[in-house]
Amino acid sequence: MAHEPKTLQEAIQYFSDPDRCIDYLANRRWRDGVVLCPTCGSKDVSYVPSRRVWQCKTRHPKCQFSIKVGTIFEDSAIALEKWLTAMWMCANCKNGVSSWEIHRSVGVTQKSAWFMLQRIRLALQDKQSGGKLGGGPQSKVEIDETFIGGKARNMHKSRRDRMTTYGAKTAVLGMLERGGKVRTAVLGNKRRGNVMQQIVRDNVASGTWLMTDEFTGYTGLGKDYTHLVVNHLERYVQGNVHTQGLENFWSLLKRSLGGTYVSVEPFHLFRYVDEQAFRFNNRKDADGNKLTDADRFNIAVSQILGKRLTYAEVTGKVGETAF
Repeated sequence: MAHEPKTLQEAIQYFSDPDRCIDYLANRRWRDGVVLCPTCGSKDVSYVPSRRVWQCKTRHPKCQFSIKVGTIFEDSAIALEKWLTAMWMCANCKNGVSSWEIHRSVGVTQKSAWFMLQRIRLALQDKQSGGKLGGGPQSKVEIDETFIGGKARNMHKSRRDRMTTYGAKTAVLGMLERGGKVRTAVLGNKRRGNVMQQIVRDNVASGTWLMTDEFTGYTGLGKDYTHLVVNHLERYVQGNVHTQGLENFWSLLKRSLGGTYVSVEPFHLFRYVDEQAFRFNNRKDADGNKLTDADRFNIAVSQILGKRLTYAEVTGKVGETAF
């Protein structure tokens, strides 16, 4: 198959060749065709086909490097054909893909599949590209929050009696520019007005029209924005004032968390939210044309460089002393 893959089946066949995997990643990492040493930045490098690595002619430590160095794949013994298949599935499955599914599909252990997916989710994070939301003439941004956690009816009665309405849940704030992208921030138990307003100011340009519900934590945003409120106790839509776009995103997020992943620890929640935001933000291009699976995969691959996540970091064991 000469052409680049357009479907998952084609991707599995295309990336079954290790040399084709390297060529595919190299063409996107060094778009001008000039390979640079990740250690010293030298252009004086040569490829060693027998080992599938490059050799830097400058003498220094780590003068040999593979395509994985400096990416989310670094120091991984798992073959690129499995990495790229897993990334294709994660970037394109509407409701996400579980580590057990990756384990069965690509032939790695469930523990390795879970770690692979966490590193892929790091690559999908792209919050700061394009500056702040809004800023255009009468641009509109919806602001809303939701709560992630178990349902009270599924809890033991003793725990249900102890918890407050949202005491056992994790708050997530969302900001959606109509016709544009969504950004999120996991608040945890910090659902306070000053925290939320600072996040809004950091991500939304002044002068933008903000659409929120009646939550008092948004009071004060009218100083920097045109703040329009819809009271959800009375109605969900009042003319052009509503947060239904974000409600759509929350629905997709909770479907993936409750249906595919089943249970997500608050420590890792932001990665799963970022994964869903990536798929949501890359439904269409700037002209409103629907993106294909291959388009989303290319965007994901373009974001693997300069990101590293170790197992100690993902498990929260950084800095622990071994005995």
